[in-house]
Amino acid sequence: MNAIYQIKQKLTKHPTVQYTESPGSITVLPADASGFPVALRVHNDSFTVYFEGWHESFEFEDDALNYFAFGLSEACRLAVVYHGSTPTKWTVECEEKGTWLEESTTGLLFVPFWRARRLAYKQNRLLPAPTESGDAA
Repeated sequence: MNAIYQIKQKLTKHPTVQYTESPGSITVLPADASGFPVALRVHNDSFTVYFEGWHESFEFEDDALNYFAFGLSEACRLAVVYHGSTPTKWTVECEEKGTWLEESTTGLLFVPFWRARRLAYKQNRLLPAPTESGDAA
C-alpha cells in the first residue's frame, strides 16, 4: 500500500476535508484561512512533506506519513514571516506542555528586506494531536 493511498484511506474518516491529488502527490487543503496546505510528494526513493512554503525530505514512508499527519493536527503550527505581502520564512512549531517550540525552518534566499516585516501564525486543527504511536488520523 503506497503513501498516497494510505492518506486517502485515512481521509475517508474525515469527509469534510478537501484534498487534491496528482500523480505522485496529494495536498490537503486548509479548512479555513487560518490554516495551511499540507502536501506529500513521492519520489523514487524518498518522500517530501510540504507545509505551505516549508518542506522536508524523508527517507522512510512511515516518517513522512507521521509528519504529514502532524501538519494536520492541533499540535503543529506554522510561523510565517512576511516582508510586505511576500512570505519569506516558514518555521514549524510543535506544542509541548503549553509551550510552542521551534522545530524546523525553511526560508527564501532573497528577501525584500525593505518592506515591512510581520509574523503570522497558521494552524490546522483537522486532527487531534498525535498519540505516542504517531498516528493522529
